[in-house]
This record gives sequence, structure tokens and C-alpha cells, in this order.
Amino acid sequence: MESAEIRRRWLRFFEERGHTVVPSASLIADDPTLLLVPAGMVPFKPYFLGEVKPPWPRATSVQKCVRTPDIEEVGKTTRHGTFFQMCGNFSFGDYFKEGAIKHAWELLTGSQDDGGFGLDPEKLWITVYLDDDEAERIWHEVVGVPKERIQRLGKKENYWSMGVPGPCGPCSEINYDRGPEFGVEGGPAVNDERYVEIWNLVFMQYERGEGTGKEDFEILGDLPSKNIDTGLGLERLAMILQGVHNMYETDTLRVVIDKAGDLTGVRYGAAADTDVSLRVVADHMRTSTMLIGDGVTPGNEGRGYVLRRIMRRAIRNMRLLGATGPVVADLLDVVIKTMGQQYPELIEDRKRIETVALAEEAAFLKTLKAGTNILDTAVTETKAAGGTVLPGDKAFLLHDTWGFPIDLTLEMAAEQGLSVDENGFRRLMKEQRERAKADAQAKKHGHADLSAYREVADRSGATVFTGYTHTEGESSVVGLLANGVSAPAAQEGDEVEVVLDRTPFYAEGGGQLADTGRIKLESGAVVEVRDVQQPVPGVTVHKGVVQVGEVVVGSPAYATIDVKRRRAIARAHSATHLTHQALRDALGPTAAQAGSENSPGRFRFDFGSPTAVPGTVLTDVEQRINEVLSRELDVQAEVMSMEDAKKQGAIAEFGEKYGDRVRVVTIGDFSKELCGGTHVANTAQLGLVKLLGESSIGSGVRRVEALVGVDAYNFLAREHTVVSQLTELVKGRPEELPEKISGVLAKLKEAEKEIERYRAEKVLQAAAGLAQEAKDVRGVALAAARVADGTSADDLRKLVLDVRGRIPGDRPAVVALFTVANGRPLTVIATNEAARERGIKAGDLVRTAAKTLGGGGGGKPDVAQGGGQNAAAVPEAIEAVERLVAEAA
Repeated sequence: MESAEIRRRWLRFFEERGHTVVPSASLIADDPTLLLVPAGMVPFKPYFLGEVKPPWPRATSVQKCVRTPDIEEVGKTTRHGTFFQMCGNFSFGDYFKEGAIKHAWELLTGSQDDGGFGLDPEKLWITVYLDDDEAERIWHEVVGVPKERIQRLGKKENYWSMGVPGPCGPCSEINYDRGPEFGVEGGPAVNDERYVEIWNLVFMQYERGEGTGKEDFEILGDLPSKNIDTGLGLERLAMILQGVHNMYETDTLRVVIDKAGDLTGVRYGAAADTDVSLRVVADHMRTSTMLIGDGVTPGNEGRGYVLRRIMRRAIRNMRLLGATGPVVADLLDVVIKTMGQQYPELIEDRKRIETVALAEEAAFLKTLKAGTNILDTAVTETKAAGGTVLPGDKAFLLHDTWGFPIDLTLEMAAEQGLSVDENGFRRLMKEQRERAKADAQAKKHGHADLSAYREVADRSGATVFTGYTHTEGESSVVGLLANGVSAPAAQEGDEVEVVLDRTPFYAEGGGQLADTGRIKLESGAVVEVRDVQQPVPGVTVHKGVVQVGEVVVGSPAYATIDVKRRRAIARAHSATHLTHQALRDALGPTAAQAGSENSPGRFRFDFGSPTAVPGTVLTDVEQRINEVLSRELDVQAEVMSMEDAKKQGAIAEFGEKYGDRVRVVTIGDFSKELCGGTHVANTAQLGLVKLLGESSIGSGVRRVEALVGVDAYNFLAREHTVVSQLTELVKGRPEELPEKISGVLAKLKEAEKEIERYRAEKVLQAAAGLAQEAKDVRGVALAAARVADGTSADDLRKLVLDVRGRIPGDRPAVVALFTVANGRPLTVIATNEAARERGIKAGDLVRTAAKTLGGGGGGKPDVAQGGGQNAAAVPEAIEAVERLVAEAA
């Protein structure tokens, strides 16, 4: 049974039993404590924590998940992987243990002809928590599982919590017996390799207190309502239903392994080391494709770094397998064709995904080359110091800064006769991981600080936003916080967070900055609002300072936003939509939104593009936008189902979380996007849009910055003033400026060339004298000297080669010249063929000289270049070169 069919059967089974099918959330976690979604229940976390009321009593999903803590183990074992799909069914105060258990058994053991998975009931073993008599009774008496196939395990194996105070409860796992070839019998308590877990049923019924680890915490009592959270690993079930030994042999991964084998000529199963690399490639390319599909772009921080790391591991492993050129395009093709059966959006976004991935591959291949040069320098320094072990901090620097994998460092160092201080490297890696883990733990507890906001939500309900149609209005103070703690009142001068039952203030979100303004109470008290946020869904918090009087909870209030600011932001937001569409029209669908910020009178817009956008294209985009303004198109907003929005072609932003009902903003016949922000009523209200330019903000991501309305006009007015001043200086008309300024620059360039020719001639005049003054060092002619300060690197190189050419070719010769430019020493060293036959190489000499100068360098055996920081060390560097020549000769 193919993976896509497993997914279809799962969703159909639970939909037929009253569950709402919830589409997989993006891998980009809508949770500040997480980079990526690591578990199937994460999108439902607000419901289990009580932050938001569930919109349905029952739900089911197949959630995309990524976990990377054990990334170094991927490929080494067949159990570790970074991407997986978690099939889940959830009950929010509806059915409990008996319902969950009966559903699971029916689906697993039901015949395939009737829509089940057709597993043999005799091969299923059950584990329950130590004292969960109820679950054991249901399994035995209701379902009919023999007691000998039901085992009780402790808290570590069969008890679930989020790792922080909150919901928890016992769980029951369903395990499949793969047979004696996988180990001894005795059930999952004895052998979890033979008895592999496929489905975990969590009975969320208690509240846990503080504690650490999986076992050290207190159970505080019962939850108000009992919930069900289950998870079945799709890949594990596919492994069983497809009759293969591990997940890498299932349909969605084996095809990638086979493609990698075709590209490198390596057969899976031929050798243990190549099998590891093939598994790494298959897992990491699938994960990379899914991450890019959900809007992640490679970077050096956060989820972007996760993507970059796994992509580079995949590419590097392909090179270890023998690949010499680009491979990502071929591997992506297989992944998209396979996973596209389950996630059609991969096929729709194929071009964008390819653009991002291929740009990262090209960047890494360059990095790989640069890293090799850095490693060569480190090896030379180690050998020069008489060492045989490359220091761990050098290996860590290569790994952490240059993305150079440790096993590649080990291999390349061994080729040059060195080992690597792996213990030192592992220690530094461990310290880095511990720092990251401590930071993650600190963030993990962040939701505890939101309890005060949740209390307001529970007591007063969600804040009603009236800002789409009103800029002011009556309301009531339903919550007041000072320093994150609820307070009954606040005095003049206090910094406060005010929660109203209804508000015209827009809370920052979707790239739009928050409104500012005032809240005036019936008593005469006034709060100046400086920021507006939504710390928990549905609760709008107005942050500001009490300017006059006393603010008391329960007081009637009148909220007024800064209308001028709101209108300026609305113009910027509508202009962002126009820019997005114009860029997509010009560059194609790969120019998808990757972020934005709409502030008063200006905006920035981030979008996908592997290369810089040509100036002519940007000019065309700007013209198109302003043409739309002149058409006076109406801007309309409509709330509809997500399905209807997709049918209408509405564009969604990557990484944004959308509910079943979405707001679609339409600008005439030009643009249609999902958006919760505020906009103008007609494009004519924008006045003017001026694109200031575009730049790179990361691999495959560009940023356009622009001005709108009066700000755009003021910019153009300043530009006009500058143009007027230039026309006065060059005595010409505005349209003649490019030609006249080019003429001035051409004359200046010609003058600089003349000066350069004169300087080069003076430098080369010294060549004859330097060649004549070459000293004999054990039969080698050595011309080593400091030439005039300020000599450029190019001139120094020309002089060195000229001097070398003046020494008879049958005489071994070394030319080592030094100069100081801008306070920094520079050296170029060359050897002739006769010297190289004696084993004297320019690269070795220049590294020694550069190290003496406090820097580094390298090059080929015939000519090399280096530099440093210490100009006073030039005489010492010359002596070092002479000693090395004497030793080699």
C-alpha cells in the first residue's frame, strides 16, 4: 500500500466517524517556542492548553513534522529521520479512552477491502501505563486482546506531557511484531526493534506541575474536560504494509535513494559507508523540499539554518558518493513527483522550490571551495609548528563558520598526513548544543507568562475588532496589566497594558505595524497607546502610559486611533499588494512573498528570487504599479472559506497560519490576497509609489523598499533639486546629465590609468637592480627585499615575475619581495623551475612569511601571495624566507 493511500484511508476513516479533517499546518510553527513543527499535536496545542476554544469536538489530520536533534545520526541507523508524517485523531471533551481504543483497533485490523489497513490482530501488542486499569480492561474485555499481549510500562515510556506545567496523562501504545528475524520474543517491554511502535494513544486527563525530565513532576489533579491526542507514524505503518525492513525502503524514500545511486553509480546495499550517505541524501532532500515548499529559505539563523544545514549535508554526501557536478535538480524532481501525490502544492510551487534549492547548491559549492582553502592553511600551520593533529577549534571553525562537515575535515586532513582532535571538536559542539538547549528550555516556559492574558480571555471573551469600518468608538476596560500581572487599577505615569471588549486599534500582524492613539475613560483618565499586540489569540492588548487620572477595570472608555498614521499605513499596505502582484507578473510565481513591513508612508517587501532584479525590470514594475493607481480601482475585502479563496486564486503568504474562514482583499482585477490588514478604499488614494531599489537579505531572498503618497512626492522633490544642481555644474540639460557625467568619469579614469602606468614603470625600473643583487643561498639565487611602500599588489606581482625572468633559467632562483600599503605588509614570492626541482615551492615560502607578518597566504608552487598585520616584521619575514630556502636547498 503506497504512502499516499495510507494517508487517504486515515482521513476518510475518521471523517466518516464525525471528525473534521484539518489540513496539515505549515512546518513553520505558529509558536514562539518552536522553530518547526515537531509533532502532530502542535497545531492543536492552543486547544489543549485552553488558550482557544476548539471549533470542533473531533478532528483528524496528517501533519508534516520535522525533528533535527539527532541529525548526526541520520543515515547511520535506519530509525532516524528528520521529516515524517504524523497521522492523528483528536477529541476535545468528546469521546475518551474507549472511543480512541476502538477506533484504533478497527482501522488497523479492518480488512483493506473495507477501507482498513488489514493488519493481523495476532501481531499487535499493547502497552499501558502502570496503574491504568481502565485502559487495560478496555483492551482486554471490549476489544479482545489477550492479557499476555498487554504489558504495563512506567512513566518514561507510557506517560505524556509537554515538558512544562499543563495537560498530561497516561498513554497506550500499539506495537507490531515484525517476527523472530528482528530479535527475541517477549513483547515491546523486551525488544522494541522487533515489536515496533506504530500508534500512540494519549489520554489527556490530568494537570501536571513543575518538574524536570519525563518522570520528575507532580500530578496536580484532573482536567476540567478529558481529551484525546493520538499519533500514528505514517512511515512506520508504510514500512509494515509495504513489507520492507525500514523506512528508507518505503516508497517515498527508496526512489530518492535509487536516483542518488543512478547519479553516482553507487548501488544501495553494496557497502555500509555508501549506504549511510545514500540514506542521508534521501532523508535530507525530502526534508529540504518540504521546508522550502512551506516557505523556509536557507539562512544562518533559526529555521533557515536548519534548512541550510540539511541541504549541505545532502550535497556533501553526494560528493562523497562520487558526484562532481550539481545534483539537486535531479533529486528534487524525484521528491516532488513522489510527495506531490500527497501534497499537490509541491507540484504547483515546483519552480519556486527549484529556484531556492539550486541557488543554495551553487552557494555551497563555492563555500566548499573556500573551506578547502581554509583547511589547507590550517594544515600548513599545524605542520609548520611540528604538529600532527589538527586542533579541534580549527575543525569547529570550519564546521560552524564555513559549513564544513567534520567527516570531510577528517578525510581531507588524513590525506595530508594529519589526524583531527575529534574530542576537542565534539566538546565545542556539545557546548554549542547545550547553549542552544538551555535557550530552547527558557523559551519553552514562555507560555507560562501568558496566563494573565488567558484569564482575561476566559473572563471576558475575545476582543471585537471594529477598525475595518471605524477609527474610534465606545468600549469598556475588561483587563488591566502592569508588568505582565493583572491589576485592578493604574495611576498617572504607570506603564500599562489595557484590554478592551471592542477596539478600533489594529494589533501588529501580517507585516502591518500597530495603530497608536488614545483611550479616554469616562472618569477623564487618558491612556496614550504606543503599541498594540495580540499575545494570545483573540486578546488585543493596548500598551501605553497613563497620562491623566486613574484607570480602573470595568470603566467605560472611548478609543480613538491616530487616523493620519492609520491612513498612511493603509496606503503602504495596499501598495505592498500591488508590488507583490507586479513582481509576480514580471518574474513569475517564484517571486512569492517572504515577509513585509508596512509603516506610515513606506514599506518593504521581501520576495523569492535567486538573482538581483535588473534595474529595467524594477522600473517596469514601478510603472505598472502607478498605472494601476491611475485606474482608480476599488479595494474590497470579503470573508470566505479557505477553499473558496483558493478557487478564486487568492495568494497566501508562506508561513502564515489561516483558519477555515479567511479574509480576501481584492484590488480591482489586478490583485487578490489573503490579508487581515487595513487598506485604502481605492487605489487613487495612494497617490504615488516610488521603489527605492532592491537588495539581497539572504540566499534566494530579495527586498524591495519603497515610499508611498506624500513621502514618495517629497523624495522625488529632493531628487529634482539634486538634478538641478548637477545640471548647473555641468552646464547642460537634465537629459544630458548621463552623457556629460560619463564623459567626466572617463577623463578621470584615463588620468588614473596614466598615473598607474607611470607608477608601474617606476616600480619595474628596480627589476634589473634586484636581479643583480640576488644573493647566493646554498646554490639558489635569492632576491629578497622590501620595495617602495604603497606599491599595489598587482605591481608587486609584476615586479616579482620581471625579476625572476632576469635570472638565468638554469640557476635555481627565488624572488621574495615585500611592501607596505595602507599600513599593512604584503608579499609576493616566485620560484623558477630549477628551484622547484629542488623542492622549493612559493606557496610554502609565502605561508611562512605571512605567518611572521601576522597573517596568512597561499598560492601555487611557482607564485604565491600573502599579507599580514605587522609591518615592522618585514625584516624578520625576509630572514624567515632565507632560512627556509637554505633548509630546502
